[in-house]
Amino acid sequence: MYYVAYKAIGIVHSPYLTPEGTPIQPAASREDLNDDLASIEIFHEFSRGLKDLDGFSHIYVLFHMHLAKKESLLVTPFLDNHLRGVFATRSPERPNPIGLSVVRLEKIEDNYLYFRNHDMIDCTPVLDIKPYVPSFDMFKVNKSGWLEKNIHKLSDITDDGRFKQK
Repeated sequence: MYYVAYKAIGIVHSPYLTPEGTPIQPAASREDLNDDLASIEIFHEFSRGLKDLDGFSHIYVLFHMHLAKKESLLVTPFLDNHLRGVFATRSPERPNPIGLSVVRLEKIEDNYLYFRNHDMIDCTPVLDIKPYVPSFDMFKVNKSGWLEKNIHKLSDITDDGRFKQK
């Protein structure tokens, strides 16, 4: 077995203080709410890496889901009530609790990135940031697995705390 260690490049400052009530995906966040604005404080030793990022409207944020419970290979995800393989879900109960979100970048001030449309909890460690480029990242999709019959529920559901550490 291989072990890999990463260091955080920054930390999220979010209005969502606990998992309960947090949008379960960035697409489910309410863009019309002013309290959706969050920031990532990039640690000073990494701040030079922000050069030219302000030219992008959206970014990928890879983060450590620090409040996730112990890993599980079978989970009951949001939007469903059946056990599913964890790799067919976006559940935080993963062997490696790494989150990935595409967020709308509002502005960069010094070593702070301000963004909207997110699903990250306050104090979440950030592992990496990459620009979202539609020409690279958008694909025509012809199937969405078990989610196809449930995706319409997304805007009505927030985190209920089921994945929080106990």
